[in-house]
Amino acid sequence: MTAVQGVFFDLDGTLLDTAPDMIAALNRVVMAEGRPAWPAQALRDHVSHGSAALVRLAFGDDQADVDFERRKQAFLDHYRARLCVETRLFAGMDTVLEALEAQGIVWGVVTNKPGWLTEPLMAQAGLSDRAACIVSGDSTAERKPHPLPMWTAADRAGVDAGACLYIGDAQRDIEAGRAAGMRTLIAGWGYIDEQQVPSHWGADATLAQPRELLAWLTDADVASANTARAC
Repeated sequence: MTAVQGVFFDLDGTLLDTAPDMIAALNRVVMAEGRPAWPAQALRDHVSHGSAALVRLAFGDDQADVDFERRKQAFLDHYRARLCVETRLFAGMDTVLEALEAQGIVWGVVTNKPGWLTEPLMAQAGLSDRAACIVSGDSTAERKPHPLPMWTAADRAGVDAGACLYIGDAQRDIEAGRAAGMRTLIAGWGYIDEQQVPSHWGADATLAQPRELLAWLTDADVASANTARAC
């Protein structure tokens, strides 16, 4: 077991709580058609599924293709215009990032969100200059659950993939991290709806809140040191 040298985060539902701004954008589309706004709690756990899934949830699966595309584009336009109004780091995540930086552990983001949203969002959140890498859904030829984005992140951050940890709130996150040879953790604070079964995803552990990552890393370092001594 190698000591962790790099930690990579999924973006929506893991590093940043983007749900308020995404839900607000969707409800602008909904209300523009004379429909009542959706309660935030009914949409929150579906945010990680992306724009298409949110539009289908709000308007149903039987909408005409032309209406679906129009609504999805309207949603994206609204969201892009108000990208980081209520979006914040999850509680405790600022402490985690500061601790990683103090320990010399590089961190970055690997997300399926397109770069034209990811990059300005990270900049507006004040995180761009701190991240060792930002890999978006269109940064590579493949997206999660394919391991290529994970390997790309490790390469850009200058660390071996086998010495990295990936944290996410969706099954594709864990599949991608494992396929890349990384250890994986589930962000239990993220957007996990009731139809998902995280215990079946094969992650190394599930964290209830961000600060638990620091204790997990300490335990991983101890295990790594013990393995080294045994060898």
